[in-house]
Amino acid sequence: MTSAPAPGSVAHFAINADDVEAAQRFYGAVFGWRFTPWGPPGFFRVHRADGSLPGPIGALQGRRDLVPGAPAVVELTVAVEDVDAVCAACAAAGGRVLMEKAVIPGVGELAFVQDPSGIAIGAMRYERPVS
Repeated sequence: MTSAPAPGSVAHFAINADDVEAAQRFYGAVFGWRFTPWGPPGFFRVHRADGSLPGPIGALQGRRDLVPGAPAVVELTVAVEDVDAVCAACAAAGGRVLMEKAVIPGVGELAFVQDPSGIAIGAMRYERPVS
């Protein structure tokens, strides 16, 4: 990132995992992500396999509850080339498929998987660039 994000932009996402090492293995296997230490101990910056950012700044960190007892309510979906391959990699990496692939006419294919910490994440193959 060469400049600060514009006001109103989604600038950062963080995945709060119970077991950060297991989550690194899972997301590496499923989405090809790599992780580098960044900031406080136990906090890792997310990179795509080619070293670029996965969109906004991404982080993987230990789970934290900002509001005790309140579940996380933000949904995260990752663009992928092959939804079936993601579902297979998810199962092989210790996660589970929450929602099998569904076709969204005019948009693409979507499935939801769950990482070993129980975090749901979408995998979407878009038919064409999102504008």
